[in-house]
Amino acid sequence: MTDLSTLTAEARRRDAADPRFGRPGAYLTSGIAHLNGNSLGPPRASLSGELERAVSKQWARRQVGAWFREGWLDLPRSVGDKLAVLLGAGPGQIVVAGETTSTTLFNVLTAACRLRDDRSVLLAETGAFPTDLYIAASVSTLLGRRLHVVPGTGIETFLREEGHRVAVALLAPVDFRTGERRDVAAATAGCHAAGAVTVWDLSHAAGILPVRLDGDEVDLAVGCGYKYLGGGPGAPAFAYVARRWQSRVDFPLSGWHGHAEPFALRPEFEPASGIDRARTGTPSVLGLLALNHALDPLLDVGTEALYGRNRSLAEFFLDCLEYRNPGLLSHLITPREPERRGGHLAFRVPDADAAAETLRERGVLVDARPPDLLRFAFAPLYVTHEHVVRAASGFCDLLEGLS
Repeated sequence: MTDLSTLTAEARRRDAADPRFGRPGAYLTSGIAHLNGNSLGPPRASLSGELERAVSKQWARRQVGAWFREGWLDLPRSVGDKLAVLLGAGPGQIVVAGETTSTTLFNVLTAACRLRDDRSVLLAETGAFPTDLYIAASVSTLLGRRLHVVPGTGIETFLREEGHRVAVALLAPVDFRTGERRDVAAATAGCHAAGAVTVWDLSHAAGILPVRLDGDEVDLAVGCGYKYLGGGPGAPAFAYVARRWQSRVDFPLSGWHGHAEPFALRPEFEPASGIDRARTGTPSVLGLLALNHALDPLLDVGTEALYGRNRSLAEFFLDCLEYRNPGLLSHLITPREPERRGGHLAFRVPDADAAAETLRERGVLVDARPPDLLRFAFAPLYVTHEHVVRAASGFCDLLEGLS
């Protein structure tokens, strides 16, 4: 396969092979090849109707009574239980309290450190998303802990040599820049062997990779709702607390919705039992409804099938580059082996912002991470193999123009 028509024919054959995927008409993509899903995916075409129904038939008709008669108060738990299916967790261990990812991470990370009051070190990796490092530094200062930031490849060594001092390790299954994947089970086991609690940031894994929170014995985790989950801009974040920790975990943000009897309005805080103690203030209902709506097609397909489709799209993209010009693969910084990467491919190019704009003008939406990284994300439900051909062709033209 060397010419564009042959690649396009092969792409159409692959797209037709599984009708569960490649349904861009179900999403509002504006006709572009939307390979920017690891920052913000497009909305489902039916979302506006869902929100209109909530506003005109629930909010407008029920007014304040909608909190009780429309189940709004239960949304943090019910949406959390939906997420649990995607993330390999039993019910009652994930809540979507309506907070931002940063706020949720602060709450969870502080609570995790309090579980290990006898230890002085909070461990993070240099490649973590900047917000994770900012929050980790803030929590360390607040609690009088020492933050150690080490390269991802040095986590195991640090735990082996200094693990007796580590209270919490903050980790991620996928490097948000390079797309390299970490073994959650092995890393969690290493932390536990050292006596440390784990907090995982699942933002670049939820909705695209097989995650087994319960099976891998993860302690606590957080994640955003607006990347592969498709919940929309600023979609609320989620928090996971393993059932074994729920009676002990002590969150610093003690909002009234996390109270054992929120409507008793007592002056003293008594934490709710179970995952509800991770709730804070009044949740953002419209944000929760949008995220809830986005999760349905992901659940219908299932995580394993989503992951398989993602791998097919990413491999086809690399194949297209190789057929056009094998030398172009030298720009790839993501591991070539599918099992070692997450949902996106990253390439090193000069002036990533300008490169992303050039591709956008050709109808291909990607994501730049200055100064020199382009990320191509392959969200399974609305990216087609035919989109991949268009993106690869435009990317090849761009790279060849640089040489």
